[in-house]
Amino acid sequence: MVIFNSTSMKNIMYLLVAGTVLSLSACKTSENAYKQAYEKAISGDENKTVVEEPVANVEAPKAEDVSNVSVREEKVSVVTGDDDMKTYGIVCGSFSLKANADALRERLIGDGYKAVVVVNEAGKTYRVVCASFSTKEEAVDERNKFKARYPDNQDFQGAWILYKK
Repeated sequence: MVIFNSTSMKNIMYLLVAGTVLSLSACKTSENAYKQAYEKAISGDENKTVVEEPVANVEAPKAEDVSNVSVREEKVSVVTGDDDMKTYGIVCGSFSLKANADALRERLIGDGYKAVVVVNEAGKTYRVVCASFSTKEEAVDERNKFKARYPDNQDFQGAWILYKK
């Protein structure tokens, strides 16, 4: 049988407490760490300096026949942002989590867009709409300007036109 004196018991208790504190603190993650990782992922190379012009100064590529541009019709409702979305919207991101859609919306607002987040009522998908218009022609022109502004962003190159039911 092993007998411990009071000094040995104190040392053992200190080691147990220190080990427990270290093991619990080593596994802790924070929401801020996730947010930083997400921001780094959507921004691309963190060492790259990007200088962008205001939205109004971007020239659209040559005009195209808008009758050939496909439009996706969905019943949506605004969940974040001003509830004045017009008939045709430019969708530049789709997410299953509202937090991700809100993060992209904030980035676009910082770039000068009046972005909103809408939810597709059929699939519960959150769409980020960077701008909306009353006519298809206006929406197609602005979509082309948007894609021209972000030529290296493959996600934005897939921007499409939403027809709001």
